[in-house]
Parts: sequence; C-alpha cells; structure tokens
Amino acid sequence: MKPYRLCKLDDLPDGEARGFDPLCQGQDSVLLVRRGRQVVAYRDLCPHYGATPMAWRRHAYLNAQRTHIVCAAHGALFEIGDGNCVQGPCLGQSLTSLAVDISEDGDITVRLNP
Repeated sequence: MKPYRLCKLDDLPDGEARGFDPLCQGQDSVLLVRRGRQVVAYRDLCPHYGATPMAWRRHAYLNAQRTHIVCAAHGALFEIGDGNCVQGPCLGQSLTSLAVDISEDGDITVRLNP
C-alpha cells in the first residue's frame, strides 16, 4: 500500500472532517475526522451501495451534533472511532478504515491501494 500525504494536522480543525482526493480522480475518495491528536481515515464510500459518496457537499461528513459520520444519500450513521454503522440501511456494516500516520512535523498520511 502506498502512503499519500493529505494535509497537516493543523489544517484539520479539531472535531471536524475533511475529504481528500489523493488519487486525483476528480472527487474525494478519503475522509478524515480529527478528535484532538487522534485522526481516523475511511474510504469515502457508503457500504450500503459501494459507489455512493458519503457527503452531500464537500467536507459535510458529520451530523449536526458532530457525534457521527453520516451518509447523506441513505441517512446512515457511523461511529467515528471504528466506522461501524449504528443506524440506517447498512446496520452492522462498517466503513472501510485506512491506516493513518501523523509525523512529528504534523503531516497526515494514509495508506491505500490505487
């Protein structure tokens, strides 16, 4: 798996989510969520329908309370920490998690297959 640098930790506000297009495909394929110094990464694909992006607009991955990742197409809610679906049509399924590394300089990289 190839590492892709996405951003600096300081570029991702605490408690927020952002989408990225590391493969330069013209749409975000990876989403990051930051909680303090912890960052989780997932493929930007709902497990209900494999080709459905999660956000209804760019970077809009979290519910209003900022407690869950939400699929705008299906209304499914996912736990931020492990990607498990806790409500919606894909209950019991999970988002595809990606390995995240944060360097001492704050560079965030993920590993994924192109």
